[in-house]
Amino acid sequence: MSKNQIYVLVGAGCLLALCAVAAMLAGIFYFTPLFGNQIVSPVSDIVSIESKARPKAESNSMGDPNAPIQMVEYGDYQCPFCERFHTETEPLLIEYFIEPGDLRFTYRSAGNWVSSNAAGNTESQDAALAAYCAADENKFWEMHDALFANNRDVENQGAFSSRRLLAIAESIGLEMTTFQDCYDSGKYADQVEKDLEDAMASGIQGTPFFVLTYQVNGETQMEYIGGAQPINVFQQTIETILQVADQ
Repeated sequence: MSKNQIYVLVGAGCLLALCAVAAMLAGIFYFTPLFGNQIVSPVSDIVSIESKARPKAESNSMGDPNAPIQMVEYGDYQCPFCERFHTETEPLLIEYFIEPGDLRFTYRSAGNWVSSNAAGNTESQDAALAAYCAADENKFWEMHDALFANNRDVENQGAFSSRRLLAIAESIGLEMTTFQDCYDSGKYADQVEKDLEDAMASGIQGTPFFVLTYQVNGETQMEYIGGAQPINVFQQTIETILQVADQ
């Protein structure tokens, strides 16, 4: 083979490589949506759902603010037991105790609880930030439901990457500039850290963890429930409290 032939082959190879790169770049710019000024690849596996109605919903709380029992859940959107409580037990609590006005329920994060098992991963706290940002647009519970619906049941493997959180936010109809400004700025980072501090002070050992606060003769009392217990455990605890709590 002559030198000229070698040059021709090398040149043709380079030309083909350049064409391939150009085609790839063209595909990226043509098919990829924009979030702000960032170019990101599309997320195609987002599950769109219809959120469950919450009685007297206000930010991350639901129920009568003057209910005799105040319950706080410390949860994590990556936690499969939190998802079990969310799907199996929470609807019954709403029916039996929240709608009748006996219980006010507040969801708080447990900070970076699950992600703390993986060095450098922040998906737990990032999902919590996204939920609090959605509350700014009065869609905390819509985001709450959508996050659980889009948990891939594999912890710290990208279910709540920033790209997927943006796509989940879009799926529930948030105003994307407002949401992204809130999320990117870490507006609720202090709140998420405070959630963890309060959970630890309450004695959390795993998620979900529930703190029930009530008054007896004007004095504050507390009960604790750990784990995704069945409805009868919550029912027994709540009914016992209602017998002695100030009304």
